[in-house]
Amino acid sequence: MKEDITHLGNLLLQHSKEIAMTVHNRRLEGESQETLKELSRVEEEILHLRAHFISLFGKSLLNHPDSEESRSLFSEWGISTGANLSSEGVPLDEALKDVSFYRTAIWEVLKKEMKERNFSIDEAFEVKDIIDPLLDHALYNFSLSYVDSYANTLNNSRKAFLELSVPVVPITENIAILPLIGDLDTERAQLLMEETLVKTSEMGISNLIIDISGVVIIDTMVANELFKLMDALRLLGIGTIFSGVRPEIAQTMVSLGLDRKNLVTRASLRQALTHLERENVM
Repeated sequence: MKEDITHLGNLLLQHSKEIAMTVHNRRLEGESQETLKELSRVEEEILHLRAHFISLFGKSLLNHPDSEESRSLFSEWGISTGANLSSEGVPLDEALKDVSFYRTAIWEVLKKEMKERNFSIDEAFEVKDIIDPLLDHALYNFSLSYVDSYANTLNNSRKAFLELSVPVVPITENIAILPLIGDLDTERAQLLMEETLVKTSEMGISNLIIDISGVVIIDTMVANELFKLMDALRLLGIGTIFSGVRPEIAQTMVSLGLDRKNLVTRASLRQALTHLERENVM
């Protein structure tokens, strides 16, 4: 039996490119001419990747019964391929369509050979118990890797967006404005602390106006983060003015019960600038 399985392994290795071409052609059936034209540029690379994947089944049959080494090969393939396709923006449902084509093409070759060599039912099932679990294992690792990579991409995009939402704008040599717009949650407030301290320190300003007129809601936790930012800026020698404070936001700030002797607020940005002008800051 070992000899027969080894023979099938060598068969898959010898015909991996032919099987890859079968999978490739069937996969592209029904695609538009535009899609086919785009894929033609990387067709050779795709065929190479397909042939490599098919060769893993051949190697696994040769390694039988060393199932751990085979599972390791398919784990590496799934993790690497899942991350790559996710980073390239290939939709998950499109990528998963390949599975059935691989399964069908591989088994067509194996069934034909097993019939010609008069494999028994037990022998055929033993081969099936090698091939199918490995394909499922590859699919499992591929899906996990794809989802993890996609989640990382979303997190990085969100972080980049949040960083762009901390625009410290200098208006004079000593004064800058930080206009806040939209929802201000805890995550954004914490990033606000980090980015603002770095940017204001680099600018060498002495006063920062934080305009919150464009913020819809500020809860107590976020308000607390803003007070921490004010304290941190004061340690850097930078004075802070909050402008655009509406009644409901003022109520939230008061409810914290913090020491407000160093808190300077104005109803509008214009009033904040007028205040600094009177202080001879401008």
